[in-house]
Amino acid sequence: MNDAYISALAALAGSGIGALASIGATWLTQRYQDRSQRLAQNRARLEQVFGEFIDQASRLFADALTHQLDAPSKLVPLYATLGKLRLHASNATVVCADRVMSRILEAYYSPNINFETQRIENAENYDVLRAFIAACQTELKRHALRKRAQNPPPPPMATDSAS
Repeated sequence: MNDAYISALAALAGSGIGALASIGATWLTQRYQDRSQRLAQNRARLEQVFGEFIDQASRLFADALTHQLDAPSKLVPLYATLGKLRLHASNATVVCADRVMSRILEAYYSPNINFETQRIENAENYDVLRAFIAACQTELKRHALRKRAQNPPPPPMATDSAS
């Protein structure tokens, strides 16, 4: 076989291997970035729904302590947020959110509290969100650990040590 043909075939094979390596590296990088972005979006959505529930439940619990439930429509935004939690959050977090909702309803149907004349004996009884917040923190930590496990950082690039 002619040396020119061998040279040409070697050049073509090298170009083909280089192209395949480049395509593979691009595909892996894109896949890693897509997965990272999807996990970040899921975490942001969870954080947003958790915060929304905490805001609404806090407002409603404060109202429930000093008022009776005159308009059940007050509870609709909290029920809607609870539905979002059921879609995106873990079962443990949803159970805690259900307990918060039950405590709010109990407070609405209990005698009103006048904070100007009544002293609060046991402040822990009024911290209805503690277990829910702990469940949220646990879930977010677990989510972060899952992200690290599924998306290990890419290996460092080889550098020329003979600088």
